[in-house]
Amino acid sequence: MKKIGIIVAMDKELRQLQQLFPASEVLVQKCGIGKVNAALGAQRMINEFHPDCIISSGCAGGNGDDINVQDVVISTELCYHDVYCGRAIDDTTVYGQVQGCPARFTADPVLLQKALSLHPSDISLHPGLIVTGDWFVDSKDKMREIVGHFPEAKAVDMESCAIAQTCYLNHVPFISFRVISDIPLRDTDASQYHNFWDTIADHSFQVTKTFVESL
Repeated sequence: MKKIGIIVAMDKELRQLQQLFPASEVLVQKCGIGKVNAALGAQRMINEFHPDCIISSGCAGGNGDDINVQDVVISTELCYHDVYCGRAIDDTTVYGQVQGCPARFTADPVLLQKALSLHPSDISLHPGLIVTGDWFVDSKDKMREIVGHFPEAKAVDMESCAIAQTCYLNHVPFISFRVISDIPLRDTDASQYHNFWDTIADHSFQVTKTFVESL
């Protein structure tokens, strides 16, 4: 097995994934919530652990008629939903892009091919765009604003793209698996999110475990 690093944002995600990965070749670390914490956590893992690849795992809000709670979104591309560098200096930079970086960060093609070959019997997998920003989406209005910029987005989180950017700058293969905890456009006051952790989060990260075992 390769030397694999897995980054999560919260203690509740850390506890579940650490139970699934007792092997020393797999390091599961918590970075904390948000883009800065995610980038710092990824850089620290790269400097200290020297992983062959990094996986972002955790929960996310879902988007799309085909997405349901407990489904898993596999990142094909990642960008920011709260970044805009303007056009004053470079009129080729698009919304969601950090100037000087790609418009979208792409998952490592080898990791993505492995992920797309998974066929769990009880969990639906959705490859697609994950968008990241420093905003917990707890209102339909905020989700509509994000989807207005990125209608094709499958998931919205607060860390994945920042980890992807850090891995891109360090030439470390990266992919993100995000369990859908809530569908903001079908929810009110984040009740689905809280219900996810109270009742159905157990075993929600098995896809990440299956993926790691395939490497």
